[in-house]
Amino acid sequence: MAPARIASAARAAAPLVPGLVALALVLPRPLAADTYPRQPGIDVEHYRFELTLSDAGGGIAGQTAVEVRFLRDDVRAVELDLVAASGRTDGKGMTVTSVTGDAPGVAFVHAGDRLRIAFERAPEAGTRRTFTVRYGGVPATGLRVAPTRHGDRSFFSDNWPNKARHWLPTVDHPYDKATGEMVVTAPAHYQVVSNGLLVEETDVGGGMRRSHWRQSVPIATWLYTLGVARFAVQHLGTFDGRPIQTWVYPQDRDAGFHDFAVPTRQVLEFYDDRIGPFAYEKLANVQSNSVRGGMESATAIFYGDDSVTGTRSERWREVVIHEIAHQWWGNAVTENDWDHVWLSEGFATYFTLLFVEHADGRDAFVAGLRESRDRVRAFHAKRPDYRVVHDNLSDMDQVTTSQTYQKGAWVLHMLRGMVGDEAFWRGVRDYYRRYRDANASTDDFRRAMEEASGQELGWFFRQWLYRGGLPVVEGTWRYDAAARTLVLDLRQVQDGGDPFVLPMEVALAAPNGSVRMEPIRLSERSGRVLIPLDEAPTSVTLDPGEWVLMEASLRRAEP
Repeated sequence: MAPARIASAARAAAPLVPGLVALALVLPRPLAADTYPRQPGIDVEHYRFELTLSDAGGGIAGQTAVEVRFLRDDVRAVELDLVAASGRTDGKGMTVTSVTGDAPGVAFVHAGDRLRIAFERAPEAGTRRTFTVRYGGVPATGLRVAPTRHGDRSFFSDNWPNKARHWLPTVDHPYDKATGEMVVTAPAHYQVVSNGLLVEETDVGGGMRRSHWRQSVPIATWLYTLGVARFAVQHLGTFDGRPIQTWVYPQDRDAGFHDFAVPTRQVLEFYDDRIGPFAYEKLANVQSNSVRGGMESATAIFYGDDSVTGTRSERWREVVIHEIAHQWWGNAVTENDWDHVWLSEGFATYFTLLFVEHADGRDAFVAGLRESRDRVRAFHAKRPDYRVVHDNLSDMDQVTTSQTYQKGAWVLHMLRGMVGDEAFWRGVRDYYRRYRDANASTDDFRRAMEEASGQELGWFFRQWLYRGGLPVVEGTWRYDAAARTLVLDLRQVQDGGDPFVLPMEVALAAPNGSVRMEPIRLSERSGRVLIPLDEAPTSVTLDPGEWVLMEASLRRAEP
C-alpha cells in the first residue's frame, strides 16, 4: 500500500463515526537537557591533538591545542573533560604537566575528570583564545592498546559515548562540535588513519613517522577516531570528488577488500540524492579491535576485529549501510543532548531499511520492519514505561537501548505513513539542510516535519517518543446484510495510560478478489466503525500495509 493512502487517513478532518474522536494528548514533557555541565559562555571551535606512541607499554604522551571562542564577557574559566591519574587505583589516567595560553595569566586545576583552566581577566565576547595542554599517561579506556586478532600490536580509539576524556582533553559532549587535527608520531612500521584527509606523512628519524590528519568539518567528540596498526589499504576511487577507502589488517586483505567493495558507493549515492550532500572529505571503512559491530566515526568508520570474513553476508551489509547512514544522522546532524539520541540511532536504523527498500524491494523492507517490531515488543515486555526520548539522562550506560534504535525507526516509519512520501522526504531534506554540521533536538525535527506536511504533529511526537507503552488492539467484524454495512468493534486493551491515537487503514477483501482500503482512526479505549458495503467481505485486515507499531488481532464475530 502506498504511504499516501495512510496519509489520507491521518488527515481526516473528523472521526468516521461517533465514538472515534481524536484525543488531544496532554502528556508530561521531559526537561530539555541531560545532566552534563554545559558552558554556555564558550564555543570550542578547533582541536589540534598531537600524540606520541611507542612500542613500550600502553602509555601516550599528548599535547592538545584547544581554540575557544568566547560568547560572553563574564567567562573566567574553561573546563575540559580529562580523566586524571590521581585518585585511581589502577595506575591509569592522565597527568597534566602544563597548560599555557596565547596570553599570560593562565592557571589550571586537574581534579577527577575535569581540567579547569582559569585566567586573570575575562576575555571580551567574540574573542578567540588558544590553550595548550601537555599531558601523558595510560588510558583506562577510549584508546585501546592491544593486539589485533592476529597478534599484532595496535592502537584503536573507541570514544562512544563519552570516553574521549580518557585520552583527549575535550568538551566531551555532543552539544559542542569542533573541527580538528590528529598529529601522531609513532613507530614507522605502523600506518595511521584518522578523521578527514591525510596532509602529511614524514619519517622523522629514530624509526619514527609523523602522520597528520585534518578534519575540516565540525564533529562531536565521540566521532574523533584514531587507528594505528599495520594495514592493507585499498583506494576505491571517489564519490563526488571524495576518496573511498578500505583499511584492513594485511592478513585479512583479500577478505576485507571483498567485504567493503560494496555497497559503500551505492549507499553514498542514495543518501546524497535523497537527504542532501555528503558532508565529509572521505569515507574509509576500517577494521578495528576496539569495537563490536560498527562505530560511525566521522569519515573513518570502524568495524569489529572479527567482522571481516570475506562472505559479505546480508547482516554484514546492513551494518555497513547503518554506519554510512550515520554520516548524515548523528555525525552531520548531531543531537544536542543525550536525551535525544534516537535522532542518531533511530534515524540510522530506519534509513538502513529505506536503502534496503530502494535496493531490494518492499518485501525485504517489510521483513526488516517486522524484525524491528519483534525487538520493540520484547523490550516493552521487560520495561513497559521506557521512553525513547530520555528524561535528564545521567547514566551513560543507558544512552541507547533497542527502543532508541528499533522504536525510533518505527516512529519515522509511522510518520512517513501519516504524512506521505512526498512530505516526508521534503521534511527530511529541510531538516538536514538546516542542521547539517550543527546540532538539533526532537522539537527541531518536529517543526521541520510540520512545515513540510502542513500538519500539527505534537500529539504524534508526544505519544510515540515522550511516553512508554505499546498499543494492543483487539476487535471483531461482522457484516449486517440488512443494512449493507460492515461493523467493526475495536478495543485498545494495553495496560494503563491514555489510549493511543491510531490512524490506520483496514483492507476489505471482496468475493471477486478485489481489495478495498478504508481509512479509520481509533483514539478511545473502544469504538465502533460502520463502513457501507454492498456485499459481505471474505476477510477484513487491520493495517495491511504494516504502517502502525501495535499488536493487533481481528476476528470475525460469532453469528
